[in-house]
Amino acid sequence: MIVTAILSGLTFLALTLSILFFPTIQVGKRKIGAYWVIALVGALLLLCLRLTPLSEIWGGLTKNTEVNPLKILVLFFSMTFLSVYLDEVGFFRLLASRATKAAGENQFRLFLALYLLTAVLTVFTSNDIIILTLTPFLCFFCKNTKINPLPYLVSEFAVANTWSMMLIIGNPTNIYLATSAKIGFLDYIKVMALPTIAAGAVEFFLIFLLFRKQLGKKIEPESDNFAIKSRADLVLGVFHLAVCLLFLVLSGYVHLQMWLVSAVCALSLLVSAIVLRLVKQDGGSYIKRSLVRLPWQLIPFVLSMFVIVICLSKQGISQKLGDLLGDRASVWTYGASSFLFANLINNIPMSILFSTLPENLPPMQYSQAIYASIAGSNIGAFLTPIGALAGIMFTGLTEHYQVKYGFKQFLKYGAIIALPTFATTLAVLSLILK
Repeated sequence: MIVTAILSGLTFLALTLSILFFPTIQVGKRKIGAYWVIALVGALLLLCLRLTPLSEIWGGLTKNTEVNPLKILVLFFSMTFLSVYLDEVGFFRLLASRATKAAGENQFRLFLALYLLTAVLTVFTSNDIIILTLTPFLCFFCKNTKINPLPYLVSEFAVANTWSMMLIIGNPTNIYLATSAKIGFLDYIKVMALPTIAAGAVEFFLIFLLFRKQLGKKIEPESDNFAIKSRADLVLGVFHLAVCLLFLVLSGYVHLQMWLVSAVCALSLLVSAIVLRLVKQDGGSYIKRSLVRLPWQLIPFVLSMFVIVICLSKQGISQKLGDLLGDRASVWTYGASSFLFANLINNIPMSILFSTLPENLPPMQYSQAIYASIAGSNIGAFLTPIGALAGIMFTGLTEHYQVKYGFKQFLKYGAIIALPTFATTLAVLSLILK
Protein backbone atom coordinates (compact mmCIF):
# COMPACT_ATOMS: atom_id res chain seq x y z
CA MET A 1 0.00 0.00 0.00
CA ILE A 2 2.78 2.43 0.97
CA VAL A 3 4.73 1.85 -2.26
CA THR A 4 1.60 2.41 -4.36
CA ALA A 5 0.78 5.61 -2.46
CA ILE A 6 4.33 6.95 -2.83
CA LEU A 7 4.63 6.16 -6.56
CA SER A 8 1.17 7.57 -7.30
CA GLY A 9 1.91 10.69 -5.24
CA LEU A 10 5.23 11.23 -7.04
CA THR A 11 3.50 10.80 -10.41
CA PHE A 12 0.87 13.41 -9.50
CA LEU A 13 3.57 15.77 -8.19
CA ALA A 14 5.65 15.35 -11.37
CA LEU A 15 2.52 16.05 -13.45
CA THR A 16 1.95 19.33 -11.62
CA LEU A 17 5.60 20.39 -11.91
CA SER A 18 5.66 19.53 -15.63
CA ILE A 19 2.62 21.71 -16.31
CA LEU A 20 4.26 24.62 -14.47
CA PHE A 21 7.88 24.31 -15.57
CA PHE A 22 8.37 21.89 -18.49
CA PRO A 23 5.10 21.29 -20.37
CA THR A 24 6.89 19.80 -23.39
CA ILE A 25 9.81 17.44 -23.98
CA GLN A 26 12.05 17.84 -27.02
CA VAL A 27 12.47 14.55 -28.93
CA GLY A 28 14.57 15.18 -32.01
CA LYS A 29 12.82 17.92 -33.94
CA ARG A 30 9.44 17.30 -32.29
CA LYS A 31 7.99 18.48 -29.01
CA ILE A 32 5.69 16.16 -27.09
CA GLY A 33 3.56 16.82 -24.01
CA ALA A 34 5.41 15.94 -20.80
CA TYR A 35 2.19 15.21 -18.86
CA TRP A 36 1.25 12.01 -20.70
CA VAL A 37 4.84 10.70 -20.67
CA ILE A 38 4.99 11.16 -16.88
CA ALA A 39 1.63 9.43 -16.40
CA LEU A 40 2.73 6.55 -18.64
CA VAL A 41 6.01 6.10 -16.73
CA GLY A 42 4.15 6.10 -13.40
CA ALA A 43 1.67 3.49 -14.61
CA LEU A 44 4.42 1.28 -16.08
CA LEU A 45 6.35 1.38 -12.79
CA LEU A 46 3.28 0.23 -10.88
CA LEU A 47 2.72 -2.57 -13.41
CA CYS A 48 6.37 -3.67 -13.34
CA LEU A 49 6.28 -3.90 -9.55
CA ARG A 50 3.14 -6.08 -9.86
CA LEU A 51 1.36 -4.16 -7.11
CA THR A 52 -1.91 -5.06 -8.84
CA PRO A 53 -2.46 -8.24 -10.88
CA LEU A 54 -2.40 -7.66 -14.64
CA SER A 55 -5.67 -9.57 -14.87
CA GLU A 56 -7.34 -6.81 -12.80
CA ILE A 57 -6.01 -4.13 -15.16
CA TRP A 58 -7.07 -6.05 -18.25
CA GLY A 59 -10.48 -6.75 -16.74
CA GLY A 60 -11.00 -3.05 -16.06
CA LEU A 61 -10.07 -2.15 -19.63
CA THR A 62 -12.29 -4.76 -21.26
CA LYS A 63 -15.32 -5.08 -18.97
CA ASN A 64 -18.65 -4.42 -20.66
CA THR A 65 -19.76 -1.37 -18.68
CA GLU A 66 -20.34 2.31 -19.45
CA VAL A 67 -17.29 3.27 -17.38
CA ASN A 68 -14.95 1.27 -19.61
CA PRO A 69 -12.19 3.82 -20.44
CA LEU A 70 -11.97 2.61 -24.04
CA LYS A 71 -15.65 3.40 -24.61
CA ILE A 72 -15.23 6.79 -22.97
CA LEU A 73 -12.27 7.57 -25.22
CA VAL A 74 -14.31 6.56 -28.29
CA LEU A 75 -17.14 8.87 -27.19
CA PHE A 76 -14.76 11.78 -26.56
CA PHE A 77 -12.77 11.37 -29.79
CA SER A 78 -15.90 10.92 -31.90
CA MET A 79 -17.44 14.13 -30.58
CA THR A 80 -14.10 15.94 -30.95
CA PHE A 81 -13.80 14.84 -34.59
CA LEU A 82 -17.31 16.15 -35.36
CA SER A 83 -16.42 19.53 -33.79
CA VAL A 84 -12.93 19.84 -35.28
CA TYR A 85 -14.28 19.05 -38.75
CA LEU A 86 -16.80 21.87 -38.40
CA ASP A 87 -14.00 24.17 -37.30
CA GLU A 88 -11.87 23.20 -40.30
CA VAL A 89 -14.66 24.05 -42.74
CA GLY A 90 -14.98 27.46 -41.03
CA PHE A 91 -18.24 27.08 -39.10
CA PHE A 92 -17.01 28.59 -35.83
CA ARG A 93 -15.06 31.35 -37.58
CA LEU A 94 -18.21 32.25 -39.54
CA LEU A 95 -20.30 32.51 -36.35
CA ALA A 96 -17.63 34.62 -34.64
CA SER A 97 -17.38 36.89 -37.69
CA ARG A 98 -21.16 37.42 -37.71
CA ALA A 99 -21.13 38.17 -33.98
CA THR A 100 -18.41 40.82 -34.28
CA LYS A 101 -20.06 42.39 -37.31
CA ALA A 102 -23.37 42.67 -35.45
CA ALA A 103 -21.63 44.37 -32.48
CA GLY A 104 -20.33 47.30 -34.56
CA GLU A 105 -18.27 49.77 -32.51
CA ASN A 106 -19.87 48.91 -29.17
CA GLN A 107 -17.49 46.78 -27.06
CA PHE A 108 -20.10 45.76 -24.51
CA ARG A 109 -22.37 44.51 -27.28
CA LEU A 110 -19.42 42.58 -28.73
CA PHE A 111 -18.57 41.15 -25.30
CA LEU A 112 -22.17 40.01 -24.79
CA ALA A 113 -22.39 38.52 -28.30
CA LEU A 114 -19.14 36.57 -27.87
CA TYR A 115 -20.13 35.42 -24.38
CA LEU A 116 -23.42 34.00 -25.68
CA LEU A 117 -21.76 32.49 -28.76
CA THR A 118 -19.08 30.79 -26.65
CA ALA A 119 -21.70 29.48 -24.21
CA VAL A 120 -23.89 28.00 -26.95
CA LEU A 121 -20.97 26.45 -28.83
CA THR A 122 -19.55 24.98 -25.61
CA VAL A 123 -22.87 23.34 -24.72
CA PHE A 124 -23.11 21.57 -28.06
CA THR A 125 -19.42 20.76 -28.61
CA SER A 126 -16.87 20.77 -25.76
CA ASN A 127 -14.67 23.13 -23.78
CA ASP A 128 -11.42 21.95 -25.39
CA ILE A 129 -12.75 22.60 -28.88
CA ILE A 130 -13.81 26.13 -27.96
CA ILE A 131 -10.39 26.94 -26.45
CA LEU A 132 -8.57 25.66 -29.53
CA THR A 133 -10.97 27.38 -31.92
CA LEU A 134 -11.78 30.80 -30.48
CA THR A 135 -8.51 31.72 -28.74
CA PRO A 136 -6.55 32.38 -31.97
CA PHE A 137 -9.53 34.29 -33.42
CA LEU A 138 -9.79 36.52 -30.31
CA CYS A 139 -6.05 37.22 -30.29
CA PHE A 140 -6.10 38.23 -33.97
CA PHE A 141 -9.30 40.25 -33.70
CA CYS A 142 -8.19 42.23 -30.62
CA LYS A 143 -4.81 42.97 -32.20
CA ASN A 144 -6.39 44.19 -35.45
CA THR A 145 -8.97 46.38 -33.67
CA LYS A 146 -6.46 47.61 -31.05
CA ILE A 147 -8.54 46.61 -28.02
CA ASN A 148 -7.48 44.91 -24.79
CA PRO A 149 -7.75 41.12 -25.34
CA LEU A 150 -7.94 40.21 -21.63
CA PRO A 151 -11.73 40.72 -21.12
CA TYR A 152 -12.44 38.42 -24.05
CA LEU A 153 -9.82 35.77 -23.24
CA VAL A 154 -10.78 35.62 -19.55
CA SER A 155 -14.44 35.40 -20.54
CA GLU A 156 -13.83 32.73 -23.18
CA PHE A 157 -11.88 30.46 -20.84
CA ALA A 158 -14.30 30.87 -17.93
CA VAL A 159 -17.36 30.36 -20.15
CA ALA A 160 -15.89 27.27 -21.84
CA ASN A 161 -15.28 25.66 -18.44
CA THR A 162 -18.64 26.62 -16.95
CA TRP A 163 -21.15 25.94 -19.71
CA SER A 164 -19.37 22.64 -20.37
CA MET A 165 -21.28 21.37 -17.31
CA MET A 166 -24.61 21.55 -19.14
CA LEU A 167 -24.32 18.30 -21.16
CA ILE A 168 -22.40 15.08 -20.56
CA ILE A 169 -20.44 15.62 -23.78
CA GLY A 170 -19.18 19.07 -22.72
CA ASN A 171 -16.09 17.72 -20.96
CA PRO A 172 -14.35 14.31 -20.84
CA THR A 173 -14.59 14.53 -17.04
CA ASN A 174 -18.40 14.75 -17.31
CA ILE A 175 -18.37 11.66 -19.48
CA TYR A 176 -16.22 9.66 -17.09
CA LEU A 177 -17.98 10.61 -13.84
CA ALA A 178 -21.51 10.42 -15.25
CA THR A 179 -21.01 7.08 -16.99
CA SER A 180 -19.33 5.65 -13.89
CA ALA A 181 -22.54 6.47 -12.00
CA LYS A 182 -24.76 5.20 -14.86
CA ILE A 183 -26.35 8.64 -15.33
CA GLY A 184 -28.30 8.98 -18.59
CA PHE A 185 -28.09 11.89 -21.03
CA LEU A 186 -31.45 13.45 -20.07
CA ASP A 187 -31.16 12.65 -16.35
CA TYR A 188 -27.88 14.53 -16.37
CA ILE A 189 -29.44 17.61 -18.02
CA LYS A 190 -32.30 17.68 -15.49
CA VAL A 191 -29.82 18.07 -12.64
CA MET A 192 -27.04 20.17 -14.20
CA ALA A 193 -29.02 22.65 -16.35
CA LEU A 194 -30.07 25.04 -13.56
CA PRO A 195 -26.70 25.06 -11.71
CA THR A 196 -24.97 25.79 -15.04
CA ILE A 197 -27.32 28.68 -15.87
CA ALA A 198 -26.93 30.14 -12.35
CA ALA A 199 -23.14 29.80 -12.55
CA GLY A 200 -23.13 31.43 -16.00
CA ALA A 201 -25.14 34.42 -14.74
CA VAL A 202 -22.84 35.01 -11.73
CA GLU A 203 -19.77 34.57 -13.90
CA PHE A 204 -20.99 37.07 -16.52
CA PHE A 205 -21.70 39.68 -13.83
CA LEU A 206 -18.24 39.23 -12.26
CA ILE A 207 -16.36 39.46 -15.56
CA PHE A 208 -18.32 42.55 -16.55
CA LEU A 209 -17.50 44.24 -13.22
CA LEU A 210 -13.81 43.40 -13.64
CA PHE A 211 -13.52 44.85 -17.16
CA ARG A 212 -16.30 47.43 -17.36
CA LYS A 213 -13.85 50.32 -18.00
CA GLN A 214 -12.10 48.55 -20.89
CA LEU A 215 -15.46 47.54 -22.37
CA GLY A 216 -16.56 51.19 -22.43
CA LYS A 217 -14.03 52.04 -25.16
CA LYS A 218 -15.05 52.05 -28.82
CA ILE A 219 -13.85 49.47 -31.34
CA GLU A 220 -12.02 50.33 -34.51
CA PRO A 221 -14.06 48.23 -36.99
CA GLU A 222 -12.22 45.34 -38.61
CA SER A 223 -12.91 44.44 -42.22
CA ASP A 224 -13.60 40.74 -42.04
CA ASN A 225 -15.33 39.33 -45.10
CA PHE A 226 -14.95 35.70 -44.10
CA ALA A 227 -16.88 33.22 -46.23
CA ILE A 228 -17.26 29.44 -46.18
CA LYS A 229 -15.26 27.83 -49.00
CA SER A 230 -17.28 24.61 -49.15
CA ARG A 231 -20.96 24.80 -48.23
CA ALA A 232 -21.34 21.07 -48.90
CA ASP A 233 -18.80 20.30 -46.16
CA LEU A 234 -20.54 22.73 -43.81
CA VAL A 235 -23.94 21.08 -44.34
CA LEU A 236 -22.36 17.65 -43.92
CA GLY A 237 -20.74 18.59 -40.61
CA VAL A 238 -23.77 20.38 -39.14
CA PHE A 239 -26.08 17.51 -40.16
CA HIS A 240 -23.93 14.84 -38.47
CA LEU A 241 -23.51 16.87 -35.28
CA ALA A 242 -27.27 17.52 -35.10
CA VAL A 243 -28.12 13.83 -35.68
CA CYS A 244 -25.56 12.80 -33.07
CA LEU A 245 -26.99 15.17 -30.44
CA LEU A 246 -30.54 14.00 -31.22
CA PHE A 247 -29.69 10.33 -30.71
CA LEU A 248 -27.67 11.11 -27.58
CA VAL A 249 -30.81 12.69 -26.12
CA LEU A 250 -32.86 9.62 -27.10
CA SER A 251 -30.20 7.10 -26.03
CA GLY A 252 -31.62 6.60 -22.54
CA TYR A 253 -35.07 5.77 -23.95
CA VAL A 254 -34.09 3.46 -26.81
CA HIS A 255 -31.24 1.75 -24.91
CA LEU A 256 -28.41 2.95 -27.13
CA GLN A 257 -24.94 3.37 -25.67
CA MET A 258 -23.64 6.92 -26.09
CA TRP A 259 -20.19 5.85 -27.26
CA LEU A 260 -21.78 3.80 -30.04
CA VAL A 261 -24.00 6.70 -31.18
CA SER A 262 -21.09 9.13 -31.41
CA ALA A 263 -18.80 6.55 -33.05
CA VAL A 264 -21.34 5.78 -35.80
CA CYS A 265 -21.92 9.50 -36.47
CA ALA A 266 -18.19 10.25 -36.60
CA LEU A 267 -17.52 7.29 -38.88
CA SER A 268 -20.44 8.31 -41.12
CA LEU A 269 -19.04 11.85 -41.37
CA LEU A 270 -15.58 10.50 -42.20
CA VAL A 271 -16.90 8.23 -44.97
CA SER A 272 -19.23 10.94 -46.32
CA ALA A 273 -16.39 13.47 -46.36
CA ILE A 274 -14.12 11.03 -48.23
CA VAL A 275 -16.85 10.43 -50.83
CA LEU A 276 -17.34 14.20 -51.18
CA ARG A 277 -13.60 14.64 -51.64
CA LEU A 278 -13.59 12.03 -54.42
CA VAL A 279 -16.52 13.72 -56.14
CA LYS A 280 -15.02 17.20 -55.87
CA GLN A 281 -11.44 15.93 -56.43
CA ASP A 282 -9.90 18.48 -54.04
CA GLY A 283 -7.49 16.29 -52.02
CA GLY A 284 -9.29 15.90 -48.69
CA SER A 285 -7.42 18.53 -46.67
CA TYR A 286 -10.32 19.00 -44.21
CA ILE A 287 -10.15 15.32 -43.25
CA LYS A 288 -6.37 15.27 -42.85
CA ARG A 289 -6.25 18.43 -40.76
CA SER A 290 -9.13 17.25 -38.57
CA LEU A 291 -7.45 13.92 -37.85
CA VAL A 292 -4.11 15.60 -37.11
CA ARG A 293 -5.74 18.02 -34.66
CA LEU A 294 -7.34 15.30 -32.53
CA PRO A 295 -5.74 15.17 -29.04
CA TRP A 296 -4.18 11.72 -29.50
CA GLN A 297 -1.98 12.21 -26.42
CA LEU A 298 -5.09 11.83 -24.27
CA ILE A 299 -5.17 8.09 -25.04
CA PRO A 300 -1.95 7.15 -23.17
CA PHE A 301 -2.73 9.77 -20.50
CA VAL A 302 -6.24 8.53 -19.67
CA LEU A 303 -5.28 4.84 -19.83
CA SER A 304 -2.23 5.44 -17.61
CA MET A 305 -4.28 7.34 -15.03
CA PHE A 306 -6.88 4.57 -15.14
CA VAL A 307 -4.15 2.04 -14.28
CA ILE A 308 -2.92 4.19 -11.37
CA VAL A 309 -6.46 4.56 -9.99
CA ILE A 310 -7.06 0.79 -10.23
CA CYS A 311 -3.86 0.25 -8.23
CA LEU A 312 -4.97 2.80 -5.62
CA SER A 313 -8.37 1.13 -5.40
CA LYS A 314 -7.02 -2.43 -5.10
CA GLN A 315 -4.60 -1.37 -2.37
CA GLY A 316 -7.46 0.19 -0.39
CA ILE A 317 -6.14 3.76 -0.67
CA SER A 318 -9.19 5.09 -2.53
CA GLN A 319 -11.50 3.68 0.12
CA LYS A 320 -9.49 5.36 2.88
CA LEU A 321 -9.67 8.69 1.07
CA GLY A 322 -13.42 8.20 0.58
CA ASP A 323 -13.83 7.41 4.29
CA LEU A 324 -11.88 10.56 5.11
CA LEU A 325 -14.37 12.66 3.13
CA GLY A 326 -17.24 11.07 5.03
CA ASP A 327 -20.92 10.71 4.14
CA ARG A 328 -22.32 14.07 5.30
CA ALA A 329 -22.75 17.30 3.31
CA SER A 330 -21.64 15.40 0.19
CA VAL A 331 -22.26 18.25 -2.27
CA TRP A 332 -20.00 20.69 -0.42
CA THR A 333 -17.45 18.11 0.75
CA TYR A 334 -16.97 16.46 -2.63
CA GLY A 335 -17.34 19.76 -4.47
CA ALA A 336 -14.59 21.50 -2.49
CA SER A 337 -12.25 18.50 -2.52
CA SER A 338 -12.70 17.84 -6.27
CA PHE A 339 -12.11 21.55 -6.98
CA LEU A 340 -8.88 21.39 -4.95
CA PHE A 341 -7.69 18.07 -6.40
CA ALA A 342 -8.29 19.29 -9.97
CA ASN A 343 -5.77 22.05 -9.32
CA LEU A 344 -3.30 19.68 -7.70
CA ILE A 345 -3.30 16.78 -10.16
CA ASN A 346 -5.40 18.02 -13.17
CA ASN A 347 -9.11 17.36 -13.60
CA ILE A 348 -8.87 14.17 -15.67
CA PRO A 349 -6.93 12.10 -13.11
CA MET A 350 -9.04 13.75 -10.40
CA SER A 351 -12.23 12.54 -12.10
CA ILE A 352 -10.91 9.00 -12.52
CA LEU A 353 -9.98 8.95 -8.83
CA PHE A 354 -13.21 10.56 -7.59
CA SER A 355 -15.37 8.13 -9.57
CA THR A 356 -14.27 5.46 -7.05
CA LEU A 357 -14.38 7.45 -3.77
CA PRO A 358 -18.15 7.60 -3.07
CA GLU A 359 -18.88 3.94 -3.96
CA ASN A 360 -19.83 3.06 -0.35
CA LEU A 361 -22.17 6.02 0.14
CA PRO A 362 -25.99 5.66 0.28
CA PRO A 363 -27.72 6.34 -3.09
CA MET A 364 -28.65 9.98 -2.36
CA GLN A 365 -25.22 10.92 -1.05
CA TYR A 366 -23.58 9.03 -3.91
CA SER A 367 -25.52 11.07 -6.47
CA GLN A 368 -24.64 14.31 -4.67
CA ALA A 369 -20.95 13.36 -4.59
CA ILE A 370 -20.81 12.55 -8.32
CA TYR A 371 -22.58 15.72 -9.47
CA ALA A 372 -20.49 17.88 -7.11
CA SER A 373 -17.32 16.26 -8.48
CA ILE A 374 -18.49 17.03 -12.02
CA ALA A 375 -18.92 20.69 -11.05
CA GLY A 376 -15.48 20.71 -9.42
CA SER A 377 -13.85 19.19 -12.49
CA ASN A 378 -15.29 21.92 -14.73
CA ILE A 379 -15.11 25.14 -12.72
CA GLY A 380 -11.92 24.06 -10.95
CA ALA A 381 -10.30 24.21 -14.38
CA PHE A 382 -10.18 28.00 -14.45
CA LEU A 383 -8.60 28.64 -11.06
CA THR A 384 -5.09 27.75 -12.33
CA PRO A 385 -3.70 26.44 -15.65
CA ILE A 386 -2.99 23.14 -13.87
CA GLY A 387 -6.72 22.49 -13.48
CA ALA A 388 -7.29 21.11 -16.98
CA LEU A 389 -5.60 20.27 -20.26
CA ALA A 390 -7.62 23.16 -21.69
CA GLY A 391 -5.64 25.49 -19.38
CA ILE A 392 -2.34 24.14 -20.69
CA MET A 393 -3.49 24.62 -24.30
CA PHE A 394 -4.88 28.08 -23.53
CA THR A 395 -1.69 29.45 -21.92
CA GLY A 396 0.34 27.96 -24.78
CA LEU A 397 -1.84 29.73 -27.35
CA THR A 398 -1.74 33.12 -25.60
CA GLU A 399 2.04 32.88 -25.36
CA HIS A 400 2.26 31.93 -29.05
CA TYR A 401 0.19 34.98 -30.05
CA GLN A 402 2.24 37.24 -27.73
CA VAL A 403 -0.55 38.09 -25.31
CA LYS A 404 0.66 38.66 -21.74
CA TYR A 405 -1.42 36.32 -19.58
CA GLY A 406 0.91 34.54 -17.16
CA PHE A 407 0.31 32.26 -14.19
CA LYS A 408 -0.20 35.13 -11.70
CA GLN A 409 -2.84 36.80 -13.87
CA PHE A 410 -4.53 33.46 -14.50
CA LEU A 411 -4.69 32.79 -10.73
CA LYS A 412 -5.86 36.35 -9.97
CA TYR A 413 -8.78 36.32 -12.38
CA GLY A 414 -9.46 32.65 -11.65
CA ALA A 415 -9.85 33.27 -7.91
CA ILE A 416 -12.09 36.31 -8.39
CA ILE A 417 -14.37 34.53 -10.86
CA ALA A 418 -14.15 30.81 -10.09
CA LEU A 419 -14.73 30.85 -6.31
CA PRO A 420 -18.09 32.76 -6.30
CA THR A 421 -19.20 30.93 -9.45
CA PHE A 422 -18.42 27.56 -7.88
CA ALA A 423 -20.14 28.45 -4.59
CA THR A 424 -23.27 29.39 -6.58
CA THR A 425 -23.12 26.11 -8.50
CA LEU A 426 -22.89 24.01 -5.34
CA ALA A 427 -25.65 25.99 -3.61
CA VAL A 428 -28.09 25.43 -6.50
CA LEU A 429 -26.97 21.83 -6.89
CA SER A 430 -27.57 21.09 -3.20
CA LEU A 431 -31.10 22.50 -3.44
CA ILE A 432 -31.90 20.40 -6.53
CA LEU A 433 -30.51 17.16 -5.11
CA LYS A 434 -32.38 17.52 -1.81
